Amino acid sequence: MRIVIIGGVAGGMSAATRLRRLNENAEIIVLEKGPYVSFANCGLPYYVAGEIEERTDLLVQTPEALQARFGLDVRPNSEAVSIDAAQKEVVVRTAEEEYTLAYDKLILSPGANPFVPPAKGLEEAENIFTLRSVPDVDAISSFLEKKRPKKAVVVGAGFIGLEMAESLVHRGMEVTIVEKAPHVLPPLDEEMAAYVTKELVANGVKLYTGLAARSFEEKGKTVVLENGKRLESGITLMSVGVKPETTVALTAGVKTGMRGGIVVNEEYETSQKDIYAVGDAIVVKQQINGKDTMIALASPANRQGRQVADVISGLNRKNKGSIGTAIVRVFNLAAASTGLSEKQLQQAGETYDVIHIQGKSHAGYYPNAKNIVLKLLFNPVTGKIYGAQAIGEDGVDKRIDILATAIKADMTVQDLLELEFTYAPPFGSAKDPVNVAGYAALNLMEGISESVQWYELENKQTEGHLLLDVRNESELETNGRLKGAVNIPLDHLRDRMSELPKDQPIIVSCHSGLRSYIAERILKQNNYQVKNLDGAFALYSTVRPEKVVK
Repeated sequence: MRIVIIGGVAGGMSAATRLRRLNENAEIIVLEKGPYVSFANCGLPYYVAGEIEERTDLLVQTPEALQARFGLDVRPNSEAVSIDAAQKEVVVRTAEEEYTLAYDKLILSPGANPFVPPAKGLEEAENIFTLRSVPDVDAISSFLEKKRPKKAVVVGAGFIGLEMAESLVHRGMEVTIVEKAPHVLPPLDEEMAAYVTKELVANGVKLYTGLAARSFEEKGKTVVLENGKRLESGITLMSVGVKPETTVALTAGVKTGMRGGIVVNEEYETSQKDIYAVGDAIVVKQQINGKDTMIALASPANRQGRQVADVISGLNRKNKGSIGTAIVRVFNLAAASTGLSEKQLQQAGETYDVIHIQGKSHAGYYPNAKNIVLKLLFNPVTGKIYGAQAIGEDGVDKRIDILATAIKADMTVQDLLELEFTYAPPFGSAKDPVNVAGYAALNLMEGISESVQWYELENKQTEGHLLLDVRNESELETNGRLKGAVNIPLDHLRDRMSELPKDQPIIVSCHSGLRSYIAERILKQNNYQVKNLDGAFALYSTVRPEKVVK
């Protein structure tokens, strides 16, 4: 049997090596239109920054090594230009020739290309780059060495855009980010992204959100925004997003779906018999709600490559979909997410509830414990976990990985209470932030606590709700007060609750939400109408700093 694989990076190479482990006698041919296979594209920004010093470290495998160990026929610089599904043939083009290659099974793993929106002056620009491959990073590195630009513009504040912004700052450049969405890191919700914005600004990055780059002038040296603002740029990185590479797939007549992605069934087979597809180019099911989505991440692509090899080899494997779990470092912060965001839940019309908690990366009394802000989204009736987001300097990856595993295992928020983690002061807390998130969520589900979200507070105050701040006076003097808030420290509340009206609804806040929850319980059991400001002062002051009086 001859198996031809188009695309030799994550999904394609995972499929090839797994196929060899299961089929020693199969002929396996990998076609890669670029010069390199099995390279670490997620490491490219860190090579630009100089954190990865050796270019060869980006090249995980070579065709020669793959031939020696796995007996694979790997053909770089070989572009598949068309597919005849009826004849089961691929037309391949190299610099020297064009030939026809027959197959018994064909796997498409073409990946995705950077999406560059049309803009006036783009084609004439000499300093605009995208970053997706080793040749891309070579071109950027060469330009930086030769031209030594002092100012950079990054168009797009997604994962790659933020990583490149940090990399260019580390190279001593003045960096400006332009993002069409209302906030940076659009996969995160607004209040969580606000922490990332704060970190970028603290490191000297200038931000323009809610704006796109309209045109480029002076061969790219001037970037003109939609509002007419002109930005000087020695180098510009376009990081707006990616689009599935389906050029050759369409020649085979395969069915495509959302955003032009390749449609596959539960066994990764396309609409054409014996043609399979994996990776960034395919439409997958969002495992949480079963809806179509596209998730361009390395981990799902590698899993899909292995599974399609199993399917072709006769093993029973099903494409269960993906939930989308990702993380990015932004200077001293890590920002991670898994599953659905609040914005996605709103768009889908789902019934959901949300809690924000603050915890520590390890025991608070042990040196160097770092804050973690954790957001959990869940069904208020069933406890089904919809998604989670976390921000912090340390321990963010651990908590999001745990919650991603919980989602994959169909666990509920009730199960989070039961999870047991290793604990010693340097490593964790007796009450891990994931456990605490479960406690807080269960309190909402059982009606023990009621919450108000940060974006509801202003309207609630307008409607006549009283805002009660139970922080200590010293905290107010140091960090500021929320506009319109009445202050009664928690430890004095029982003695002073008569100062509060029983005929007026109260929203209670503290620094992180723990003391305000205690205050909520005290007041409710004394017949006051009370809700807790979820995330409290720490969250609200980050996303609405203009509402803080100092």
